[in-house]
Amino acid sequence: QVQLVESGGGLVQAGGSLSLSCAASGVALSRYSMGWFRQAPGKEREFVAGISWSGGRTEYVDAVKGRFTISRDNAKNTVYLQMNSLKPEDTAVYYCAADRSLVLRTRQLDYEYWGQGTQVTVSS
Repeated sequence: QVQLVESGGGLVQAGGSLSLSCAASGVALSRYSMGWFRQAPGKEREFVAGISWSGGRTEYVDAVKGRFTISRDNAKNTVYLQMNSLKPEDTAVYYCAADRSLVLRTRQLDYEYWGQGTQVTVSS
């Protein structure tokens, strides 16, 4: 059974930092491209960041470029999202997802496995 479990969310003041982790079991993440998505209250879930299976390519939504960094440790079967200079508009539930593709993709429907999400709240 494949499980993705996010952790590291919480409440932080604007300008602060959080580091999210996504640990996988039942699947070797080294065979998957990985993505982080988020869903704010009243909004649709959106792509935030993605990383190719090898880690050689990353992609970010414009709103987080220069502030967020996605990385992975295939030996630990874990993907990370370092979030710096957080803003109130970053408040959302953050999800990690796995896509069995050699090509890094940003559409939700391309991702096969999803975690349950972790809440990130940024106060002003």
